[in-house]
Amino acid sequence: MKLQYQLTVAFTTLLVIIMTISGITIYSQMLQMLIKDEQRQLEDKGKLIVNFILSENLNSTYNAQRLLEMLKEYNLQVFAYDETSDQIIFTSIDIETLESWIDQYDMNDSNQPLWQAGNEKYVVSILPIYSAFSTQHLVLLTPLDDLQEVRQSLFDRLLLTFLIGIAVAVLLSHYLTMKLVTPLTKLRYQLKKIERREFDQMGEIKATGEIKEVEKSVVEMANELNNFIQSQRQFFQNASHELKTPLMTIQGYAEGIRDGIFEGEDADRGLNVMVEEINRLKKIINEIILLAKLDSEANIYEDEKIEIKEFFDQVMARAIPIANEKGVEIELKTLEDHTLTFDYDKMLQAVMNIVTNAIRHASSKVEIMVHEKNKKISIEVKDDGDGIEEELLNKLFHRFVKGESGETGLGLAIARAIVEHSGGTINARNHPDGGAVFCILFVKNEK
Repeated sequence: MKLQYQLTVAFTTLLVIIMTISGITIYSQMLQMLIKDEQRQLEDKGKLIVNFILSENLNSTYNAQRLLEMLKEYNLQVFAYDETSDQIIFTSIDIETLESWIDQYDMNDSNQPLWQAGNEKYVVSILPIYSAFSTQHLVLLTPLDDLQEVRQSLFDRLLLTFLIGIAVAVLLSHYLTMKLVTPLTKLRYQLKKIERREFDQMGEIKATGEIKEVEKSVVEMANELNNFIQSQRQFFQNASHELKTPLMTIQGYAEGIRDGIFEGEDADRGLNVMVEEINRLKKIINEIILLAKLDSEANIYEDEKIEIKEFFDQVMARAIPIANEKGVEIELKTLEDHTLTFDYDKMLQAVMNIVTNAIRHASSKVEIMVHEKNKKISIEVKDDGDGIEEELLNKLFHRFVKGESGETGLGLAIARAIVEHSGGTINARNHPDGGAVFCILFVKNEK
């Protein structure tokens, strides 16, 4: 069964159960409420009658006639009983029934139960009438069947209201669950598109709350997967190009020397070029192997607690000669008395990859700043060069992606792999004043 129907059935079932329990409770209490309300009305009508003839003796035919006229107006069944003389003064009910009631029930008790005559029951209200002559009681009665008819009528209306309410609730729940489930269904189609790698066919899903957050996560996952697939394709293309170029150079000189085309100094120059290209190939292959190990072998990392100041002293010791050779000034602003946990050698390689990249692109100066921000240690490397091309920013840390003066295009990919495995994040941006800024963030160790 589809989720939409499951939610509708569950909601409808819950609603029916609640309304059924409510209906049973109301139905069971309704008659008692009607009886109490009828007794109150009988009492109110009786008081009007009693107040009207309070000073009169009901033994008077005239007064009794006036009382009967009022009772006829109110459509009541009544009788009057004189307790002193033990006589029925007047009545609209047969004498035999009245005598059995008088013998059976207490006229001095105003809170009477239902009186019964044969198979019929009556709601009763007794009002004492005290006069100068005697103590009399006015008894007003309503058949219980009338109240049961009222109860049944009310229940029928209540049942109709419940049925209409359930129908409206079912339609409303169906509409709401459809609005809830429709985004999930579209999200499933989005996942199918990801499975088929149809990333360009994905569209935005209109949703709110947690479903919108899931949709955003799916889109981010799809974009990341698409970027990964594209980077893999680009990796093989770039790798083949980077390996093919030196191999063709080596092949050309080797064949030229073999065939005697290059002799003497030309042959020596060709051999030197071959050695340089072989070294370049070795560097590329070694970096590819290292990158593969960083991505797949967690046991190659040997994490330890490292003092930040001592670590960056080593970075500067390696970076200053490279900066001097390029005629670039390098400055360090470091943080005292803090430690981070990572593999020393590999993190040194990652930071040096970023620093040498900054030196290579700087015009005159590179700044390394280490500071604390929001309980995180931030490492920023800034140069004053031309900055990073906008189309390279999103894929700068992918393999074999490099700028004009780049080398193998693997240095930043290696740095990213090391930083992320060590629990940090790395990103790059262009500074508003010019140049590029590489930022590494680590959560600060608690002492």
